[in-house]
Amino acid sequence: MAAAAPHALVLPYPAQGHVIPLMELSHLLLHRGFRVTFVNTEFNHRRMLATSNFAGRSTVSSVGSKIRLVTIPDGLGPEEDRNDLARLTVALKRVMPGCLEEMIRSAGELAGDERFSCLVADLNMAWAIDVAKKMGLRAAAFWPASAGLLFTVLCIPKLIEDGIINEDGGAPKKEMIQLSPEMTSMDTNKLSWNYFPDSLTRKIIFQYFCSYNGSAAEAAAIICNSFHGLEPAVFSHAPHLIPIGPLPGRSGEVPASYFFPEDRPCATWLNAQPPRSVVYVAFGSLAVFNPDQFRELALGLELTGRPFLWVVRPDFAVGGGEFPSGFEERVGERGRIVAWAPQKEALEHPAVGCFVSHCGWNSTMEGVRNGVPFVCWPYFGDQFYNQSCICSAWRNGVSVVRDESGMVSREEVRRRVEEVVGDEGLRGRCVELKEMAERSAGEGGSSFQNFNWFLDLMKGV
Repeated sequence: MAAAAPHALVLPYPAQGHVIPLMELSHLLLHRGFRVTFVNTEFNHRRMLATSNFAGRSTVSSVGSKIRLVTIPDGLGPEEDRNDLARLTVALKRVMPGCLEEMIRSAGELAGDERFSCLVADLNMAWAIDVAKKMGLRAAAFWPASAGLLFTVLCIPKLIEDGIINEDGGAPKKEMIQLSPEMTSMDTNKLSWNYFPDSLTRKIIFQYFCSYNGSAAEAAAIICNSFHGLEPAVFSHAPHLIPIGPLPGRSGEVPASYFFPEDRPCATWLNAQPPRSVVYVAFGSLAVFNPDQFRELALGLELTGRPFLWVVRPDFAVGGGEFPSGFEERVGERGRIVAWAPQKEALEHPAVGCFVSHCGWNSTMEGVRNGVPFVCWPYFGDQFYNQSCICSAWRNGVSVVRDESGMVSREEVRRRVEEVVGDEGLRGRCVELKEMAERSAGEGGSSFQNFNWFLDLMKGV
């Protein structure tokens, strides 16, 4: 009788930038013989199933097999704001551990490969590692951001000991620090937990980060969506962080697990544009602009004189986002404005020559693996660290500069786009990074070998 297939329970933090890479990882597991059950919150499950890629299904198909989609409540009421990360994080930790434990226990009463054999949890759901250990499952943690950021989080006790931050994560003074001479510098005022609008949120998020250390030590492995050549200094100082990236990036390899319906016709629009001519503009799922900054961005894109594909979510601008008078008529077919784009498809398209980005890690990795140069415009959290990597360490992009009022002017938008598009040296570095990413993920590459090691670990080999 054949042995039961290993069955992985996969748990992301309930935010768009976390669900995407863990769904990609789930498909890799599926392709390598695992059964996979993917856990969303009830709220995000409804959002994802409303998009065309999932269309109300309880499973998602991949090469003849299926990932089972299941839900757990997030502890918030129907009308509460899921973008309030402090409130969401507190509610998750209060409600979800008991629900996860019951899910594992119920599956354990079933036969064969219906039972879970391992858990792969977002490290931002670090408490789940403790639940898995209690329930007798092998457990690994997945880190969806840069390895450099995770190394910073794991160094929090040392940062406190050295007086760089206090017990609540605040920085007594603004300074640039390096965790080692080879690593990217960080502004203490822009450490990931410090870039939230109010002190209570900063304190809650910082305490949550602090909790990672204990749970991470209990994980059988910590894997991340990066590759050795991208962050070599981090991996040399933290060999327990295992890079398996870049995760599948080509459109069509796995269905994109977006919470927003994609504008598919924009692909046809891209097909009509000259090579490397299009400015792709997207700020992820959480960034919000005030009306004045929204207006300056619009006028800046107009000033470039270049075709642009601009993602404007319904909640992207305060008050809904009102375009400057006559803007849409003036740009005409040169500008394509959509509520959500198929980003993987856009960034691999030969017409795209520049990516104006918030520098979330998924967007950063997608730009790197497609060789697209960046205009960096970070919004919050780890995006400032990613900007430093892009502009200082990898040199595959430039950063916008705010004026004395804190605004990125229309002229600054035009200037930075032209700087990126016209810099052949920068484009050459983008190509080098793309080739490095392909070698890492390809057969025999470092990430490929790391992933095989991880599979054996989860199988108990």
